[in-house]
Amino acid sequence: MSKIIATFFYVGHMRPAPGTWGSLAALPFAWIIITYSGLYGLIFACGIVYALGLWATKMETAGKENHDPSEIVIDEVVGQWIALLPIASIVTSRGLDALALWPGWITAFALFRLFDITKPWLVGWADKRDDATGVMLDDVIAGIFAAICVVIIGGLYHAVFV
Repeated sequence: MSKIIATFFYVGHMRPAPGTWGSLAALPFAWIIITYSGLYGLIFACGIVYALGLWATKMETAGKENHDPSEIVIDEVVGQWIALLPIASIVTSRGLDALALWPGWITAFALFRLFDITKPWLVGWADKRDDATGVMLDDVIAGIFAAICVVIIGGLYHAVFV
Protein backbone atom coordinates (compact mmCIF):
# COMPACT_ATOMS: atom_id res chain seq x y z
CA MET A 1 0.00 0.00 0.00
CA SER A 2 2.83 2.43 0.80
CA LYS A 3 4.32 1.94 -2.67
CA ILE A 4 0.97 2.69 -4.34
CA ILE A 5 0.56 5.87 -2.29
CA ALA A 6 4.18 7.04 -2.57
CA THR A 7 4.24 6.58 -6.34
CA PHE A 8 0.67 7.90 -6.73
CA PHE A 9 -0.67 4.71 -8.31
CA TYR A 10 2.72 4.01 -9.96
CA VAL A 11 2.81 7.30 -11.88
CA GLY A 12 6.22 7.86 -10.25
CA HIS A 13 7.66 5.11 -12.42
CA MET A 14 6.95 7.06 -15.62
CA ARG A 15 10.02 8.45 -17.34
CA PRO A 16 11.42 10.94 -18.01
CA ALA A 17 10.67 13.52 -15.31
CA PRO A 18 8.54 11.51 -12.84
CA GLY A 19 7.91 14.65 -10.75
CA THR A 20 6.32 16.37 -13.71
CA TRP A 21 4.21 13.28 -14.42
CA GLY A 22 3.13 13.27 -10.75
CA SER A 23 2.12 16.93 -10.97
CA LEU A 24 0.18 16.29 -14.19
CA ALA A 25 -1.55 13.26 -12.67
CA ALA A 26 -2.63 15.43 -9.73
CA LEU A 27 -4.58 17.81 -11.98
CA PRO A 28 -7.62 15.66 -12.89
CA PHE A 29 -7.97 14.58 -9.26
CA ALA A 30 -7.87 18.25 -8.22
CA TRP A 31 -10.55 19.05 -10.79
CA ILE A 32 -12.81 16.32 -9.37
CA ILE A 33 -12.24 17.49 -5.79
CA ILE A 34 -12.80 21.16 -6.63
CA THR A 35 -15.88 20.42 -8.75
CA TYR A 36 -17.59 18.28 -6.12
CA SER A 37 -16.19 19.61 -2.84
CA GLY A 38 -14.84 23.10 -3.55
CA LEU A 39 -12.05 24.86 -1.74
CA TYR A 40 -12.58 23.14 1.60
CA GLY A 41 -12.58 19.73 -0.04
CA LEU A 42 -9.22 20.49 -1.64
CA ILE A 43 -7.79 21.77 1.65
CA PHE A 44 -9.01 18.60 3.39
CA ALA A 45 -7.57 16.42 0.60
CA CYS A 46 -4.20 18.22 0.91
CA GLY A 47 -4.08 17.40 4.61
CA ILE A 48 -5.04 13.76 4.15
CA VAL A 49 -2.65 13.20 1.23
CA TYR A 50 0.16 14.96 3.11
CA ALA A 51 -0.30 12.63 6.10
CA LEU A 52 -0.55 9.53 3.88
CA GLY A 53 2.42 10.72 1.83
CA LEU A 54 4.56 11.25 4.91
CA TRP A 55 3.76 7.74 6.13
CA ALA A 56 4.30 6.16 2.70
CA THR A 57 7.58 8.01 2.17
CA LYS A 58 8.86 6.86 5.58
CA MET A 59 7.91 3.29 4.74
CA GLU A 60 9.44 3.34 1.25
CA THR A 61 12.73 4.94 2.32
CA ALA A 62 13.27 3.07 5.60
CA GLY A 63 16.74 1.56 5.69
CA LYS A 64 17.74 3.08 2.35
CA GLU A 65 20.40 5.69 1.72
CA ASN A 66 18.31 7.67 -0.77
CA HIS A 67 15.56 9.41 1.20
CA ASP A 68 14.08 11.10 -1.88
CA PRO A 69 13.95 8.60 -4.76
CA SER A 70 12.49 10.00 -7.96
CA GLU A 71 9.62 7.50 -8.06
CA ILE A 72 8.09 9.02 -4.92
CA VAL A 73 5.72 11.64 -6.34
CA ILE A 74 3.00 11.90 -3.69
CA ASP A 75 4.80 15.06 -2.56
CA GLU A 76 4.24 16.58 -6.01
CA VAL A 77 0.55 15.80 -5.74
CA VAL A 78 0.20 17.73 -2.48
CA GLY A 79 2.34 20.62 -3.73
CA GLN A 80 0.38 20.86 -6.97
CA TRP A 81 -2.92 20.87 -5.11
CA ILE A 82 -1.66 23.65 -2.83
CA ALA A 83 -0.67 25.66 -5.91
CA LEU A 84 -4.28 25.29 -7.11
CA LEU A 85 -5.89 26.60 -3.90
CA PRO A 86 -6.40 30.13 -5.32
CA ILE A 87 -8.23 28.61 -8.29
CA ALA A 88 -10.37 26.51 -5.94
CA SER A 89 -11.14 29.62 -3.90
CA ILE A 90 -12.41 31.53 -6.94
CA VAL A 91 -14.42 28.55 -8.21
CA THR A 92 -16.03 28.10 -4.79
CA SER A 93 -16.74 31.77 -4.04
CA ARG A 94 -18.10 32.62 -7.49
CA GLY A 95 -19.71 29.32 -8.45
CA LEU A 96 -17.67 29.03 -11.64
CA ASP A 97 -16.80 25.99 -13.70
CA ALA A 98 -13.28 25.02 -12.63
CA LEU A 99 -12.14 24.63 -16.23
CA ALA A 100 -13.18 28.20 -17.04
CA LEU A 101 -10.08 29.24 -15.12
CA TRP A 102 -7.75 27.20 -17.33
CA PRO A 103 -5.07 29.93 -17.52
CA GLY A 104 -4.77 29.72 -13.74
CA TRP A 105 -4.37 25.95 -13.91
CA ILE A 106 -1.54 26.27 -16.41
CA THR A 107 0.10 29.03 -14.38
CA ALA A 108 -0.17 27.01 -11.14
CA PHE A 109 1.30 23.95 -12.84
CA ALA A 110 4.19 25.83 -14.45
CA LEU A 111 5.07 27.81 -11.33
CA PHE A 112 4.89 24.78 -9.06
CA ARG A 113 7.23 22.86 -11.35
CA LEU A 114 9.58 25.88 -11.52
CA PHE A 115 9.81 26.19 -7.74
CA ASP A 116 10.04 22.43 -7.23
CA ILE A 117 12.87 22.05 -9.74
CA THR A 118 14.90 25.16 -8.86
CA LYS A 119 14.34 24.85 -5.09
CA PRO A 120 14.74 28.51 -4.11
CA TRP A 121 15.18 29.63 -0.50
CA LEU A 122 12.86 27.70 1.86
CA VAL A 123 12.16 25.02 -0.74
CA GLY A 124 15.88 24.16 -0.84
CA TRP A 125 16.14 24.36 2.94
CA ALA A 126 13.35 21.79 3.35
CA ASP A 127 14.82 19.57 0.62
CA LYS A 128 18.16 19.41 2.49
CA ARG A 129 16.51 17.78 5.52
CA ASP A 130 17.12 14.39 3.86
CA ASP A 131 14.16 12.71 5.55
CA ALA A 132 10.50 11.99 4.79
CA THR A 133 9.43 15.34 6.22
CA GLY A 134 11.87 17.11 3.91
CA VAL A 135 10.57 15.15 0.92
CA MET A 136 7.02 16.31 1.62
CA LEU A 137 7.77 19.78 2.98
CA ASP A 138 9.81 21.10 0.04
CA ASP A 139 6.85 20.50 -2.27
CA VAL A 140 4.41 22.04 0.22
CA ILE A 141 6.55 25.19 0.28
CA ALA A 142 6.93 25.16 -3.52
CA GLY A 143 3.13 24.89 -3.74
CA ILE A 144 2.68 27.84 -1.38
CA PHE A 145 5.13 29.95 -3.43
CA ALA A 146 3.29 28.98 -6.62
CA ALA A 147 -0.11 29.80 -5.08
CA ILE A 148 1.12 33.25 -4.01
CA CYS A 149 2.40 33.89 -7.52
CA VAL A 150 -0.88 32.70 -9.06
CA VAL A 151 -2.72 35.29 -6.97
CA ILE A 152 -0.26 38.04 -7.93
CA ILE A 153 -0.27 37.18 -11.64
CA GLY A 154 -4.06 36.83 -11.71
CA GLY A 155 -4.46 40.18 -9.95
CA LEU A 156 -2.06 41.89 -12.35
CA TYR A 157 -3.74 40.35 -15.38
CA HIS A 158 -7.19 41.48 -14.28
CA ALA A 159 -5.94 44.94 -13.29
CA VAL A 160 -4.33 45.52 -16.68
CA PHE A 161 -6.40 43.57 -19.21
CA VAL A 162 -9.90 43.20 -17.78
